[in-house]
Amino acid sequence: DRHGMLLIVDEIQTGFGRTGKFFAIEHSGVQADLITVAKSLAAGFPLSAVVGKAQVMDAPDPGGLGGTYGGNPVACAAGLAVMDVMRDEKLPERAARIGSVVEERMQSWAADHKLIGDVRVVGAMAGMELVRDRGTKEPADKEAAKIIATAREKGLIILRCGVHHNVIRTLMPLTIPDELLEEGLDMLGASLGA
Repeated sequence: DRHGMLLIVDEIQTGFGRTGKFFAIEHSGVQADLITVAKSLAAGFPLSAVVGKAQVMDAPDPGGLGGTYGGNPVACAAGLAVMDVMRDEKLPERAARIGSVVEERMQSWAADHKLIGDVRVVGAMAGMELVRDRGTKEPADKEAAKIIATAREKGLIILRCGVHHNVIRTLMPLTIPDELLEEGLDMLGASLGA
């Protein structure tokens, strides 16, 4: 605000309750001028949007913005249905509960495995940074690849991310049943020890 610049926030992956709030930026107390959303917006249907403050969104002349694929009625109907489900099933709150379960398990593993250098959890989004040495924080990329391969053999799909490919990332669906969440965490825990 002080410099007259717009803050544009990418919530394509983090938005729609993933982090325990409707938008991840809500955790910071900062207000965005524009927010981009997609992915969870329409539960797999191709739909994206830019939302923002009225003074920004009203700036273009009517008809000044458009897109080749804008306004698909099926995708828009899916988006409206997603909004209803998010509200009715309280999915942001569900994400926060999922995050508590995941963080407890990951912190427990970190106490037992020196390979885990850091655990980061925000709602249903979680990452475990693997390091060869907690002091130097040397990335354990090969070890992360092995854990992911072992998890895949057990039936669990997880990803590596980060600059050094040493962060094991999980992103649970907000509708995951508790039993399936526990089963997946059991598989991940077993993969750490393999």
